[in-house]
Amino acid sequence: MIPRKFKHQYMKLHTLKPAKGSTHKAIRIGRGEASGKGGTSTKGNKGGQSRAGYKSKMAHEGGQMPIQRRIPKRGFTNNNRIEYTVFNLGQVAQLVEKYGFTEFSAELLYINGLISKNDRVKLLATGELKAPMTFKVNAASEKAKAAVAASGGTLEIIA
Repeated sequence: MIPRKFKHQYMKLHTLKPAKGSTHKAIRIGRGEASGKGGTSTKGNKGGQSRAGYKSKMAHEGGQMPIQRRIPKRGFTNNNRIEYTVFNLGQVAQLVEKYGFTEFSAELLYINGLISKNDRVKLLATGELKAPMTFKVNAASEKAKAAVAASGGTLEIIA
């Protein structure tokens, strides 16, 4: 038996209410003229927006010239451009310390999560190379080639 002083604290089906702020519609729309929100259900008369299933087209501005047509087009995008992931010799030295690379190749970079599967790698000359290394990269600057040769390493350009 529940003690008398705690009786009001227990949940009962007839006292259940939604949490405060969880419901917001006080008036049910489209439930007859007597509700004051019947008939057109506050959607106005006729047209697509008053009907069920209406969806506006993306970027449609209702007859106004769309923004993608108002803004002038400038420049040029070369479809044949080759994008490279760039590594400087200074970065290579840091990676050698961190990962213990004996050679520097796209496969090793991919395995260690430094580049994506199809990324191309280019070597640039900023920084210093301390130990001779083998490089297998897609491209390299002239200064980088000279720096690798000066350190006693080898550089192989792969397609």
